Parts: sequence; C-alpha cells; structure tokens
Amino acid sequence: MKSETDFLRRLYQRASLYYDLIDWPLEQFRYKTIRRKLWKDVGGRILDLGAGTGRNAPFYPADSDVVTADLSPEMLERARRRIRALGRAPQIVVTDALGLDFKDGEFDVCVSTFLFCVLPDELQERALREVRRVLKPGGKVYLLEYVYSQNSIRRLWMRMFAPLVARLYGARFDRRTGEHMEAAGFKMLERRFVHSDILLLLVGQS
Repeated sequence: MKSETDFLRRLYQRASLYYDLIDWPLEQFRYKTIRRKLWKDVGGRILDLGAGTGRNAPFYPADSDVVTADLSPEMLERARRRIRALGRAPQIVVTDALGLDFKDGEFDVCVSTFLFCVLPDELQERALREVRRVLKPGGKVYLLEYVYSQNSIRRLWMRMFAPLVARLYGARFDRRTGEHMEAAGFKMLERRFVHSDILLLLVGQS
C-alpha cells in the first residue's frame, strides 16, 4: 500500500529543482529575521523536521545537536551541502512525519517551519503525536506556519495566489494546526503572529 505522503514526496522531488530560487526574495526579506529569532530560543538535542533544503541551518545553535529531517531525499541533499558549507557536520535523516525513525524521548525540542501548512489536516494529529513521542517529557515543539489574513484585501490577495502555492508546494493557508496540536496532547504555550497576521508561531509542550 502506498504511503499517504507519497504525493508530497513526488511533489518535493520536483520542487527541489526550483524551491530555493522561487523562495529567495521571501527568504532574504522576511524569513531570515524570523528564523534567527526562533532558533535563538532553543537548545539541547533538536529535531529540524520538514527541513527541506536546510534554510534553518545558518541559525542552528553552535552548541546544540541538530538532526535535519525531511521526507524528500532530493531536498535533503541540498540541505547536506548547505550545512557542510557552514562548517558543520550534517546529521541527515530521510523520514516520514507520520512514522518518525527515532526513539521515544530522543529530542529536547522539535522545530518545524512551513511543514504543517503542507500536511493535510487529516494527517496532522497523527504527525504531531509522532513529534510528541520523540520528545522528552516537557519537551517543546515550535511550528511556524502561514494562515489566512483577517484583513480583507490581504486575504483576497492570498486567495488569488492559493492555487499556485498549492501546485508548487502543496501548501494551504487554512490548516487547523493549533487544534491538532492540542488534540495530539500538547499544551499550548504560545500562539502569536511573527509577521503581520499571516505568519503564525505555535509553541507547544509535551
């Protein structure tokens, strides 16, 4: 039986060819500052889940043990090169968020940027239960995701681009990730916007 995430694996095999190029403007003028602030608050043994091409890697804490994980081998090969160029030894793991290839309680923290706006709602609670399983008791998860703006003009603009975003990345702006976090057993510690009212940071504790 084919995996429920086979479609995403195939999509990101293709996306690995254009992902960094298309995302470059947003990375330079929006994401870099947000990533820097997010990663300065974490430490210990960290899982970078849905790491893609390794855009978080420049902000990995120097004294932390970070495992870079994703469903796509093609995306992770780019991450491997990026991490090596930064002078770090990459720890790369190809794994499905629905069945993480890690032991129970292996990590202090999980950071995931823009994974759960890609993962369908019906799979999110299952994936988040896996995240909770691999976290130590009291471990934290940090999720950065897009949501629809409440501003009518901005929301209309997002709706116009939604079909293209879905085609290129499989992402949607209407996921209910906060609900799924709580259903998976996480205690919600923080829920705040980090850019306008479209980029949402969710922090949960196992």
